[in-house]
Amino acid sequence: MKLNRIISGLLAAAMTFTMTESVLAAGINDVHVQNEVKNVILLIPDGMSTGALTLSRWYNGGNELNLDSMASGLVRTYSSDAPIADSAPAGTAMATGYKSHTGFVGVLPDVNSMPGLEQLNPDDKRKPVATILEAAQLDGKATGIIATSEIMHATPADFTAHDPSRKNYDSISEQQVYQELNVVIGSGSKFFAEENRKDNEDLIAEIKKNYQYVTSPAELRNITKGNLWAMFAPSALAYDFDRDPAKEPSIEEMTKKAIELLSQDEDGFFLMVEGSKVDWAAHANDPIGVISDVLAFDKAVGAALDFAKADGNTLVIAATDHGNSGISIGNSSTDNSYDKTPLSAFINPLKRASLTGEGIASKLNADRSNVAEVMSQYYGINDLTAEEIEAIKNTEDGDMNYSVGPMIGKRANIGFTTKGHTGEDVTLYVYAPANISQLTGTVENTDIAVYMEKAMGLDLDQATDRLFVKARDVFESKGAKVEFNNSDVNNPVFIVEKDNIKIEMPINKNIAYVNGKAVKLDGVVVFNGINVYVPQSAADLIK
Repeated sequence: MKLNRIISGLLAAAMTFTMTESVLAAGINDVHVQNEVKNVILLIPDGMSTGALTLSRWYNGGNELNLDSMASGLVRTYSSDAPIADSAPAGTAMATGYKSHTGFVGVLPDVNSMPGLEQLNPDDKRKPVATILEAAQLDGKATGIIATSEIMHATPADFTAHDPSRKNYDSISEQQVYQELNVVIGSGSKFFAEENRKDNEDLIAEIKKNYQYVTSPAELRNITKGNLWAMFAPSALAYDFDRDPAKEPSIEEMTKKAIELLSQDEDGFFLMVEGSKVDWAAHANDPIGVISDVLAFDKAVGAALDFAKADGNTLVIAATDHGNSGISIGNSSTDNSYDKTPLSAFINPLKRASLTGEGIASKLNADRSNVAEVMSQYYGINDLTAEEIEAIKNTEDGDMNYSVGPMIGKRANIGFTTKGHTGEDVTLYVYAPANISQLTGTVENTDIAVYMEKAMGLDLDQATDRLFVKARDVFESKGAKVEFNNSDVNNPVFIVEKDNIKIEMPINKNIAYVNGKAVKLDGVVVFNGINVYVPQSAADLIK
């Protein structure tokens, strides 16, 4: 059954279209593909509003960024039921071609209530739907993900897992391990360690069975082929301005390594790269954190572009999932002087900072008696008020950018309207090889998935049909007895019995035990809180 989504024009017609001027740039319904691309690289600067990019460019001396040459349109970012999206449904839209609800990862929403969306079939509530990564994998392509947050965070999870709660880290991380990706680079090792998991799964040990597992930049550089899983920190990576190069690679380095490894697959590859902490800095109203990771992300874009231009058969797309913070160059202090305030009034205070707010925390002593000295040395701020000093003293290390960020923002005349996400359209960036139209205009976030689908000649709905069959229905229709055994609530198992065959399928894994013998499936078993879904390969085990 075809699920309702915002769909593209016919690929068959596109394949017969002659490459003319009109093919070079088109909205999703006019995108034409002369020959399918071999590789797709999607880069997501999470929460990067246009104002953040503009500020980062000025900080960079006004020099052109890698993203600038790719600007091609705007993206509408709303979710299935709200004008302002959370990262989970926003990333799900880009990964699957379907709008979804706050917190939902790789599954359909409960309702489509925003204007212009088709009504959702009640039977499809929270149904898992295939991601572009999974469809590429089924097509024989190599796949990889990169994030500067924990690897099971919302956006990387959107491409590699299916769960109605982005907070269900145990479920998401387990699915990621059993998805059989080729390259995973990021952080969050503590969430994969047995002692920190309710299911008592030792996922680090499982990773080491199938991947070269590395934890340092030196080890990363030594990997030249094969599958790679790299995690450089127990939780998130540092902001790029705060990063110790001996302990953590840059997002540019991670992107180059992923491309080096994935491009060895003769069938091509799909890679998703997230600059995760642009969003975190925006939430904190920390302009230094924003600039730090926008510029770092742009270097990763440069790495992708360099490869694509040399390769000639790679599509590169960059788009944020949503705006954040309402960041602006100018605030209430420039109400009457906005056109007379020099660039230096905005940029010079920022240039004096050498760390983000998060980085400042490690420089404070235990009793916080050196606040003034630290802020002078690392931020060039010598006029802290008593209230600001007290605020820093009373802020926990993990929240320090929430205190320090706004202080420098105020001095640099940078405005913020909120510490939350915002609902404006965001910029779309596309580098397309000669054999495919460049996506242009104002598009839906779901159109990005459709564009990648068309470019690679994939079928997301077909992938969904292959990967997510409603287990109870399909097995009972074959006369089998089924049981959802959740006696161990953290390790549920779906059990099927017919004649002399007993099949046990652990949730979140791609393994079926047929009379005790392990059989590999071509996708993971998913429980969405309502139904269990299995790959068609699991359904075929019972005749």
